[in-house]
Amino acid sequence: MTTIPYRAPELNETSFNCPFCNAFAKQNWSWLVVGNMRSTLDDCTVCFCSHCDKYSIWHDDIMIYPNFSGIEPPNQDLSEEIQSDYQEAAEILQRSPRGAAALLRLALQKLCVQLGEKGVDLNTDIGNLVTKGLPTKVKESLDAVRVIGNEAVHPGQMDLKDDANTATSLFRLINFIAEKLITEPKEVDEIYNKLPETKKQQITLRDAKT
Repeated sequence: MTTIPYRAPELNETSFNCPFCNAFAKQNWSWLVVGNMRSTLDDCTVCFCSHCDKYSIWHDDIMIYPNFSGIEPPNQDLSEEIQSDYQEAAEILQRSPRGAAALLRLALQKLCVQLGEKGVDLNTDIGNLVTKGLPTKVKESLDAVRVIGNEAVHPGQMDLKDDANTATSLFRLINFIAEKLITEPKEVDEIYNKLPETKKQQITLRDAKT
C-alpha cells in the first residue's frame, strides 16, 4: 500500500501539511501587521493555509501558534485513547520531551492491547506477535521502541535520559507499527471482500487442495 508522505510545517515553505486541517496545501506568507502599520516585531510572520484558511504565527523559524511540534498526526486506525495520548505527547514535546516519551510508552502498551496482547510486558508481547507472523521489520520496530523506551522504565514513567530525538523516534515507530499491523491488513480485507462470492469460493477450494 502507498502511504501519502507527510511534510511538516517549515518557515517560508510554500507547501506542507497544515497543522489545523492536516491537508497538504499551498501556504501563503506575510508579515505580522498591526492596523495599517507593519509590526515592530520584524521577526514575526503569519502563514495562511489555502485549504482551510486558518493561520499560524511564527517567531523566527518556530511556530508559536498553534501549539504544534511538527509531528505527523497519529494513524487514524489507532484507538481513540491511543490517538489522544499521541496528540498530548506531541503538544508537550518541546516543553517536556521526557513527558512526551512517557506518554508514548503508555500508548505503545495500549497498542499491544489493541493488537490482542496483554500489554503488561512489552518483550513478551513482541514474542507473541512474532508467533502470529509479525513481519521482521515490524518486530525490529517494536524492539527499537522497547530499547529506546529503556527496558527498566515502565510505561507512563519518565526516564532522565529521554530527549526530543528519542520521543520523535517513538512517534514514527508507533505510526509505522499501526500502518503495518492495522491499516494495511484492513485495506487488503476491503479489497478482498469486494470480490464476487463465487471467486472467493474458488479461492477457498484452491487453498484447501494445497
